[in-house]
Amino acid sequence: MTRISYFSSPLLLGFDSLERLLDRAVKTSGEGYPPYNIERFPPPEGEGASQGERLRITLAVAGFSAAELEVTVDDSQLTVKGRQRDEDARDYLHRGIAARQFQRAFVLADGMEVTGASLANGLLAIDLRRLIPERVFRQIAIKEGL
Repeated sequence: MTRISYFSSPLLLGFDSLERLLDRAVKTSGEGYPPYNIERFPPPEGEGASQGERLRITLAVAGFSAAELEVTVDDSQLTVKGRQRDEDARDYLHRGIAARQFQRAFVLADGMEVTGASLANGLLAIDLRRLIPERVFRQIAIKEGL
């Protein structure tokens, strides 16, 4: 069956990458673990709105050490992976906290930049900044003839 796309219009030239990003976002939206927050922060003092906005993604990763977490950016996709090592030396009477692996992905818009990540009190904070591109206006010269 042929798939109909809103981006197949002849007026939307070069938006095929946006369609791929939307498809990727739909595929990753069904993940439920680990829970996360996304916060927006005002620009630091002395920096105007032209410096862009700052965001922070905070994931609840209790039980994971920094060595068991991996944060990567590949082709505008931020991926967080967690792999806990199962300790065979322990003898559990009850095991309610599972050594669970996870992968959580976020699609980043053009101009989004990951500025750092930190782990404290079971929360992984990933800081981002959206850079505001300069507005470009230019006049196109028209030549006569083909």
